[in-house]
Amino acid sequence: MKDSFCGFYRGKRVLLTGHTGFKGAWLCEWLLALGAKLTGFSLPPPTTPSLFEQLGLAARLDHRLGDINDRAQVARVVAEVQPEAVFHLAAQPLVRFSYVEPVQTFATNVLGTVHLLEALRQLHQPCVAVCVTTDKCYENREWLQGYRESDAMGGYDPYSASKGCAELAIAAYRQSFFHPDGKPWVALASARAGNVLGGGDWALDRIVPDAVRALAQGKAIPVRNARATRPWQHVLEPLSGYLALGQRLGVALGLPEKGSDSGQGLRDYASAFNFGPRLGSNRTVGDLVREVLIHWPGEWVDRSDPRAPHEAGRLNLATDKAFHLLGWQPVWDFPETIAQTVRWYREMQINVAEAGSLTRAQITAYCAAAAAQGLPWMN
Repeated sequence: MKDSFCGFYRGKRVLLTGHTGFKGAWLCEWLLALGAKLTGFSLPPPTTPSLFEQLGLAARLDHRLGDINDRAQVARVVAEVQPEAVFHLAAQPLVRFSYVEPVQTFATNVLGTVHLLEALRQLHQPCVAVCVTTDKCYENREWLQGYRESDAMGGYDPYSASKGCAELAIAAYRQSFFHPDGKPWVALASARAGNVLGGGDWALDRIVPDAVRALAQGKAIPVRNARATRPWQHVLEPLSGYLALGQRLGVALGLPEKGSDSGQGLRDYASAFNFGPRLGSNRTVGDLVREVLIHWPGEWVDRSDPRAPHEAGRLNLATDKAFHLLGWQPVWDFPETIAQTVRWYREMQINVAEAGSLTRAQITAYCAAAAAQGLPWMN
């Protein structure tokens, strides 16, 4: 595993915002395995239990608690760490919560991102930065085809709109300050992923954690919108994309590493990328619940509410840009994604102390599957 991504992250100073969240904790575990000198900056874990605490990560990296909304604090952390790579995951990540706290959602997702970008402007050394947004940043027209990186930003709800705004801010900073004719030592990209699944997600109002809580209590799974279609993917899928993108940015920027550039320039990689699942993984919520019940027998019940806040009915991503420029493509199909996710939760029921070994084993299995498919980031 340490030789993946051409060994790019070994010994690199990496700053990860939002490291106490679900995706952040998985990325921490992977970056540590890759040999990164990792600093995390985030609020305390947002859930109880939390994967961050289950993995014992606070003692295994430079763990710093703070708020992305505190501009001075963000600037201080960046100045102290002097990162060579940044992954920005800190966010208010829930659609339904954004209806309750729209101001907080916009402040965190838009101004929080701007605070980080402002801090990066003060660096005087090469650095790559991958800012993570979402597939919901697009103006959703309920298309059958997948959205491409060139499609318009939008957003019906505060969460989606805030992520569309964040993308516009990222593009503005890239064009105004981080372009090759301006400040070429900061290579800035954004990453848009679909609905992620995986062990250790304990958030409210997300279908898999809700399903796990119900099944563990012997109750029926409450389903709000069984016919809504989403691009379901295991959390390791977009994380591999973020890491591959960061490595390619580093090569194009001229950071020392073992690999060589594929011939693409910085402008190709310093841009927006979709990281979505295979087409067969664009399934309804009902399909997902039925697949979960194959591995954890139980029942589900329709809890749809016509008065509920609006959520997108259909959402797909086109990922051919990531395939052609990064050599990235999904590794696990829909059944394998659900099997791996449910296995993590069920085995944790038996032995709570196994979170670390379960998580590391799934990263290893994912990398082995990627190597078997000949994906270039495993070379």
